[in-house]
Amino acid sequence: MEFTPKKRFFTFIRDLQNEICKALESFEPRAKFIEDRWEREAGGGGWTRVLTGQVFEKAGVNVSEVHGPVPEILKSTIPESAKDFYATGISLVVHPTNPMVPTTHANFRYFEVVDKAGKIVDQWFGGGADLTPYYLFDEDAAHFHRTLKQACDNHHNDFYSEFKPWCDRYFFNSHRSEYRGIGGIFYDHLRPDEKLIDVALEAFQQEIASSFIQAYIPIVENRQSLDYTAAQKEWQEIRRGRYVEFNLIHDRGTLFGLKTGGRIESIFMSLPPTVRWEYNHCPQKGTAEAKLIQALTTPKNWT
Repeated sequence: MEFTPKKRFFTFIRDLQNEICKALESFEPRAKFIEDRWEREAGGGGWTRVLTGQVFEKAGVNVSEVHGPVPEILKSTIPESAKDFYATGISLVVHPTNPMVPTTHANFRYFEVVDKAGKIVDQWFGGGADLTPYYLFDEDAAHFHRTLKQACDNHHNDFYSEFKPWCDRYFFNSHRSEYRGIGGIFYDHLRPDEKLIDVALEAFQQEIASSFIQAYIPIVENRQSLDYTAAQKEWQEIRRGRYVEFNLIHDRGTLFGLKTGGRIESIFMSLPPTVRWEYNHCPQKGTAEAKLIQALTTPKNWT
């Protein structure tokens, strides 16, 4: 029997979008998410939600469901018989106001391609979540990783040990010789196989996506009220510059969207509202800023 999870997964991520938005709004005294419903000319559309508040300078939680003829950029990576594609996913980025609170990103998606008869010829899940601190609190990094590891371990003992280094490799700013943040997990083209049959794989995808709230929200609760200086805010903006560099130079999702006529406002939702570039900026040795840079040069086992 053909495994067809797209309707279930789409319903799941729409509900998850509501849950994540509610969790983020709970920190804000007045600000609420605004929703922008958009349609894709070639097929499908999405729901972009953006919040501008006091605790979160900018937060975006997107859901999209798109379909249509297979784009040229994909044809070399999928079966020749593939004629049409379907993709749905949830993508979020949170840029806090307080530099003691880390930025976070997560994305969970499902993709399938069908032949001219409508039969599925390839399908996979992808996703991940990662943390980008400006000031490193070891206990926050450990909590984030342990939460994701537990969700992985509930389904397969190899997942975290495979997906954690995959995340480190993916979120590497090669032109800076440093990692974007302290990682998390990342995976793509995760297909049903002897490790995990189709229904079990779908269950993993839902649990790992749901675990994001528990991985991130307690960190915000612990750090949102910490004092910070103008110099620390400037440091946050300098590090945000590295975030922008990765997204525009290396990130496959961003580049895919730009090359396939994706919706620009939704693609650039991931970018922070204020950024700073200073020529040849290097933190002084022994400072908290230098501690962060050291952590971004060599991946660490946080569990």
